[in-house]
Amino acid sequence: MRQYLLISACGCLFSLSAAAFETNAKYAYLIDAETGYVMYDKASDVAMAPASMSKLMTAYMVFDALKSGKITLEDEFTVSENAWRKGGVKSGSSTMFLNPGQKVKIKDLLRGIIVQSGNDACIVVAEGLAGSEEVFASLMTQKAKELGLKNSSFANATGLPHPNHLMSSKDLALLAQAIIRDFPEHYSIYSEKEFTYNKIKQGNRNPLLYSMDGADGLKTGHTEASGYGLTGSAKTPDGRRLIMVVNGLKSMKERSTESQKLMGYGLAGFENVVIFDKDMIVDEIPVWYGTAETVKVVPSQKALMTIERGKTSGIVSKVIYDSPIMAPIAKGQKVGQLVIQTADNQTRTLDLLTQESIEKVGYFGKMKRIIASWFGK
Repeated sequence: MRQYLLISACGCLFSLSAAAFETNAKYAYLIDAETGYVMYDKASDVAMAPASMSKLMTAYMVFDALKSGKITLEDEFTVSENAWRKGGVKSGSSTMFLNPGQKVKIKDLLRGIIVQSGNDACIVVAEGLAGSEEVFASLMTQKAKELGLKNSSFANATGLPHPNHLMSSKDLALLAQAIIRDFPEHYSIYSEKEFTYNKIKQGNRNPLLYSMDGADGLKTGHTEASGYGLTGSAKTPDGRRLIMVVNGLKSMKERSTESQKLMGYGLAGFENVVIFDKDMIVDEIPVWYGTAETVKVVPSQKALMTIERGKTSGIVSKVIYDSPIMAPIAKGQKVGQLVIQTADNQTRTLDLLTQESIEKVGYFGKMKRIIASWFGK
């Protein structure tokens, strides 16, 4: 028989009343990096022109190749005539100012892509890793599917306008989350404010790096088709990280202003709350034919949720398990679920694990329990 136990974690229910927020961005998305909670969503599933923000996927491919051992940071790729013409100084686009025939280390190409937004650097790594930019773009699309990006397709490594080169703001946020999660050893490059190569110093275009404490990434974008955009992230002193995407803005100034507003909204309006710690005893569940009559259960992991700031009341948790639980029971055995629900209808479900092992009683112990149950003891 399935048993349910309601636990009121924080008192009475409340009605969600977050202050209204609006942005001039045509597309916008704001999430908590750890919980995945969406704090703001404006057309986040619409495939749009991402411009240079799609270089996040170009960099992801390089990071992935480094992690697999296919390349090292000290390896060199040669700048082709094609990379120079399409992305070099004569292209009129953002460039690392590479010269044809030049050999460039991977560690420098990464900074050329991330800090300088160099289209020549992107084409060089595409050709170096896949033989051609076209094949590399196909691999980018394949990797996007593997990462669960549902509205992304790539036609090049640079983000230059193409009808088939598209990403949604949600996909950009999820990709940023994946970079931070999968490649922490390289993520710090995104916080570098300048990079000098070929004696030419260029600054990082990310406005949050200069205006917001804790901002450490990620990538701007701009074309006539896309407008001005930014995929940004910031981490608070207590370890909370927000990821935001804006696109379709009219100027660099508006991009800076709207990015700060959106991040400020998330930081001021929401907080992360630990509902249950990983080792916290949630309940004691009855055991049949064991050396103990109950077993203590704990969540399989920390129950962390993003809540509107100051509105943590009304959280209700429910313990669900199949009764009876028969001995023997091993420590760490899954015996049920913990379902947590907030007043704004967030739901989190965690496995419940036993905190201790319980042996099965022998024949006489079992008979003793049966007789006791006859007499209501």
